[in-house]
Amino acid sequence: MFYSEYMCPIGKLLFTSNGKALTELWFPEDKYSSNIENQNIRNDSIFGSLHHQLDLYFKGVDPLFDIPLEMAGTEFQRKVWNALREIPYGTTWSYAKLARYIGQPKAVRAVGAANGKNPIPIIVPCHRVIGEDGGLVGYGGGLPIKEYLLRLERIIL
Repeated sequence: MFYSEYMCPIGKLLFTSNGKALTELWFPEDKYSSNIENQNIRNDSIFGSLHHQLDLYFKGVDPLFDIPLEMAGTEFQRKVWNALREIPYGTTWSYAKLARYIGQPKAVRAVGAANGKNPIPIIVPCHRVIGEDGGLVGYGGGLPIKEYLLRLERIIL
């Protein structure tokens, strides 16, 4: 497993890679990031490309993230995470819309749980999922980071 750090307006992000694909992203202050900090840090092509794409993203440009991803999860979780990648930059979907999109309209809570376990936030844009009433609900990085990302994408809150 390889690691990389990236400083951005929301703090230091920490990434993991298996050498072929991005596997995880941790936010600042995440309880897991301290366990691996400064271990096996390297800048390979995956991380270099990711850093460049994040530079664009944090300048308010949609970089169309195109790096290889490998996300460990159940079949249902991967279905939700793949659907998250279909939410266009600068837009939001409700949990109910996401559940309908994957063909399971009654699975709103399960969709929310899968969304919350997304191992690669920002790249797999779980921050674009909001409550049915338009309110911000839950985010692994905290609601201030979710709000920041939505404002960055020019989504008016």
